[in-house]
Amino acid sequence: MWQRFTLYDLRVVGHYLGVLVSFSSLALLVPFLTALVFQEWTPAGHYLLTIGVSLIAGTALRFLHIDPGRLNRQQAIVVTGLSWIVLAVLASLPLYLSGHFATYTDALFDGVSGITTTGASIIQDLDHLSYADNMWRFMLHLIGGLGLIVVALSFGLFGRGAGASLYVSEGRSEHVVPNVVQTAQFIAKIAVGVIILATAALTLLCIFIGMEPARAFLQGLWLSITAFLTGGFAPMSQSVLYYHSVPIEFLLMILMLGGSINFVLFAEVWKGRLDAFFRDIEIRTMILWLSIMTLVFTASLIGSAEFSSLPVLLRRGLFTIIASFSTTGLLNITTNQLTTVFTSGSFLVVALLMAVGGSAGSTTGGIKFSRVGIILKSLVSTVKEALAPDSARVVVSYFHVGHRILSPELVKEAMTVFVLYIVTYLVGALVGIAHGYEATQAIFESVAMASNGGLSSSIASAGMPLTLEAFYIFQMWAGRLEFVTLIALIVEVVVSLNPRRWGRRS
Repeated sequence: MWQRFTLYDLRVVGHYLGVLVSFSSLALLVPFLTALVFQEWTPAGHYLLTIGVSLIAGTALRFLHIDPGRLNRQQAIVVTGLSWIVLAVLASLPLYLSGHFATYTDALFDGVSGITTTGASIIQDLDHLSYADNMWRFMLHLIGGLGLIVVALSFGLFGRGAGASLYVSEGRSEHVVPNVVQTAQFIAKIAVGVIILATAALTLLCIFIGMEPARAFLQGLWLSITAFLTGGFAPMSQSVLYYHSVPIEFLLMILMLGGSINFVLFAEVWKGRLDAFFRDIEIRTMILWLSIMTLVFTASLIGSAEFSSLPVLLRRGLFTIIASFSTTGLLNITTNQLTTVFTSGSFLVVALLMAVGGSAGSTTGGIKFSRVGIILKSLVSTVKEALAPDSARVVVSYFHVGHRILSPELVKEAMTVFVLYIVTYLVGALVGIAHGYEATQAIFESVAMASNGGLSSSIASAGMPLTLEAFYIFQMWAGRLEFVTLIALIVEVVVSLNPRRWGRRS
């Protein structure tokens, strides 16, 4: 039975949203301090204003209920669902004030894109954006890539009572260790450790190609964040093509590959269980899927004059494949080459790679390898049942951090999310077509938004229709929440507004 939200529930939700909003002021300190270091006084004022707004709004929300106690599952779903859009609205304020967006809606598009790690951007004159504003764009990737709830739990913001419900409501179910807070801290430590090492390496490479040390450090930091957390924002308008550096591209590919792997599997490698890593259903599905897509992509692109050379094909093609399936969205080619030089077959392969995405429990978007692997296993189970004697009991197992039995509930969950993604891709394509765009481009753009892939066929740009922009914002939000939390949130709102279904809770 659907239960209506009461005033008490709203106050509890408001309190926890206030905790997250107040915490965002800590993240805003990073671009504020960056502005002070580089003497960017106007951006410094923007971030000081936004910090004040977040502290006032967060404190007001927290006072809705001083001691909320433990969150139940319904409340956790609403907190998680709303937190992504509330923080995106707040994060868009300094972006709009930067003067690099025509409207606040455009700034909101980039705010949602940043925090959901989609990476699509409609910013104007990116190459002349202040260091502070660029820093904020990548801070959004850092927070969103790890997950708002994971970051908050890592700092112990919710205590022990609310952690488990919030962790699950953000689409995570696996624990590295039994304790949710310790699991969140492990994920954060892995990400920060990788980013620190990658920043050092990329800083040296940027200095080698002629950048001054301070700028090289910032570029290295931002590239490390966007690659490992599969974000997609780039510091420069030409994306990775700006650097014209094979070593930088190679390191970014390694980071994107690492970011597409389940953090639980990082723990297995850390424990020395390499056999468990390569036997995992996600890794095997990834190898099979990428092998097939790489062959198709190569076959469809090799006839193009721009990519007929083997070194060019390996460099540009491999980077595009990794950036696509990891839903990072970085490019070492121009957007014009993506839409005009690529054949229709290779263009479709890029869309399919984004649609599936990477591993569950990673920073990637899309359907995920785990669900694809489970659906394939269910097909195997169906064939075995058809061939088995009537008296036989067919059991299909798979390996994921140990042997597991394929259950109907697991297949149902995988199929539900799979269908929801496909429907969202199709609806988004129809919306794009209805706005007068080519069907191929509309499909590509819809997949990029809903999978949080970030690669764009140029439909998402400054001046696009407001209705289409709003729908793409919704797609990015829905894709990051993987639909179930979003649908549950919508149901809660509808039921709560329907007086015929008023619940008994008070």
